Amino acid sequence: MHGQAHAPRAAGDDPRRLFHFNAGFLTQRRVRRILQLAGYRPTIGKPGPDDLVGVWGHSPYARRGEAAAQASGAALVRVEDAFLRSLFPGRSGEPPLGLVIDHGGMHFDPAQRSDLERILAEEPLDDAALLARARGAIARLQEAHLSKYSATDPTAPLPDPGYVLVIDQTRSDASVTHGMADANSFREMLFHARDDHPGARIVIKTHPETMAGHRGGYFGPGELDDRTALLTDPVSPWALLEGAIAVYTVSSQLGFEAILAGHRPHVFGRPFYAGWGLTEDLHTIPRRNRSLTRAQLFAGAMMLYPVWYDPFHDRLCALEQVIDILDAQARAWREDRHGWVAQGMRLWKRGAIQGFFGAAKGVRFADTPAKARGLAAKSRARRMVWAAQADPEDDAVRVEDGFLRSRGLGARLVPPLSLVCDDLGIYYDPTRESRLERLIATRAELHPDQADRARALIRRITEGGLSKYNLGGAHPDLPEGRLILVPGQVEDDASIRTGTGTVATNRALLQAARAANPDAVILYKPHPDVEAGLRKGNIAPVDLVGLADRVLDLSDPAAILPHVDEVWTMTSLLGFEALLRGVKVVTLGAPFYAGWGLTRHLGPALPRRSARPTPEGLVHAALIDYPRYRDPVTGQPCPVEVIATRLEDGRLPAPGVPLRLLSKLQGMLASQAHLWRR
Repeated sequence: MHGQAHAPRAAGDDPRRLFHFNAGFLTQRRVRRILQLAGYRPTIGKPGPDDLVGVWGHSPYARRGEAAAQASGAALVRVEDAFLRSLFPGRSGEPPLGLVIDHGGMHFDPAQRSDLERILAEEPLDDAALLARARGAIARLQEAHLSKYSATDPTAPLPDPGYVLVIDQTRSDASVTHGMADANSFREMLFHARDDHPGARIVIKTHPETMAGHRGGYFGPGELDDRTALLTDPVSPWALLEGAIAVYTVSSQLGFEAILAGHRPHVFGRPFYAGWGLTEDLHTIPRRNRSLTRAQLFAGAMMLYPVWYDPFHDRLCALEQVIDILDAQARAWREDRHGWVAQGMRLWKRGAIQGFFGAAKGVRFADTPAKARGLAAKSRARRMVWAAQADPEDDAVRVEDGFLRSRGLGARLVPPLSLVCDDLGIYYDPTRESRLERLIATRAELHPDQADRARALIRRITEGGLSKYNLGGAHPDLPEGRLILVPGQVEDDASIRTGTGTVATNRALLQAARAANPDAVILYKPHPDVEAGLRKGNIAPVDLVGLADRVLDLSDPAAILPHVDEVWTMTSLLGFEALLRGVKVVTLGAPFYAGWGLTRHLGPALPRRSARPTPEGLVHAALIDYPRYRDPVTGQPCPVEVIATRLEDGRLPAPGVPLRLLSKLQGMLASQAHLWRR
């Protein structure tokens, strides 16, 4: 938690009693937990002079706490949501991902000096590492379209660029009333916007709670004319700011985001971000006479001031982890909010599909493409299909297992921890562009923080011995010599059918490896599904004579890879896992990781793959950007790091009884695999 003002209390420190007079502190479990982790003990009763009294901002109920603090001599602490809260506003019932705990005042009330104002006025804010983190986090928020409330649609239509953006707020919001503003401030703001930009289009952006019908705003149809329009759609604030030529606000957080997006907003109230040389202010705040950069303002407001919470690990964390969490949640909501129709999904997969994609609106299942199209046509739902079952001309989104899948085989019906959704193609089919291919090309250039995140993930995977299936297995003693690992594959797998050329069988792969390396020690690792008797690809021992020096049956690939010199493969994911460990890889097929300059590619030509990403760029695309992850403990969308934790500590629920029975039956009928495979 580098650079955070509210670090967890040291072991042995007694938490300070925080008396409260607001029912929300009792009913909101997340708020209480964050306070506890931050070193407070929320309680009710009569405070003493050495205690603290906690109130929620300047809410109507705060007056009781203020009176109790004054009567007892206890210090007053104001608590509020942090500036990156959740998908939806608090009245939705969704808990916050962070709080501000202010002993001085409250950031939106300039009548008293808040802790945030003190940080911005007095902290050096010159640490190079802190400012680099701030710049990286700003870029992350923009790229992921995250804001205080992130249930927005980055693809929603926007007005043509060139408009003046005027930001509305909810009537009588505390940031307005305590910012010494009122309805006249909003009328004055609109007048100035029109007067400063004669002839320009004016776009008034309403507040999310106004759009939801909870609280009215200051602007309505009466302010509209031939060049002024209300924008009520849940558009991305970052996309909206990109098309604006000027921004006008009273005290909205969108004004803060305007600064981060490169604007110099005109401010008609007294928000926390005014007075630091980054805004055009109608009012002066005499205490604020320091000039800050955007990165310094962000570092103070988003890194040093709030307390951030990681609900998956139940601990305080840094801003970057909250961005990861909210990014996963926002992606799931944006992709799922109109619902899905899933076609041709086997019964055993439907529970996982519903868990991954049905939180916002339940997934409906159809047995045929025609039925799926009919259901989708009656609503705004999208169609999905398991990739191996997709018709080449079908425009349904293709779904497949991710690359950190589970602890156990999919062929044994172990539910996945990750799935990929591809609206262009699918990663294992090089005959058409996939979403992963496009992501890899995009990640040829990484921000420093993105490269750091990818490196940290690589380190966790390699040090933790993680792989796609995490089956464990034997750690064989390996012979001396130049060791080449040849991973066997399922020979009727879709990646073999679409991604190979002249070498398309395990035997042919071994022959090619032996021909090119006559003096090497070749280690053959059969595919786990083949070893289990569930899929096609077995090679009889007699056919391995002269090709493989040793067969590594039931062995742990993660334990073998660090000790080999090279991997020869058609399209196996083991080649990708070898790249993570710095092992040389030769590809004779066309897996997603080939053709980018990271492997020695002897397979089919891949002319589209002209970008040259680093290994970190490849990992960022394949393990961070492309899959969706679902935490098996909470059932919530999550970042990849949570899945790494679950695989490391073993907190994975076992398949239900029906799936276990079906798996046993499947093993007995392995020759009839076509009955359950999809």
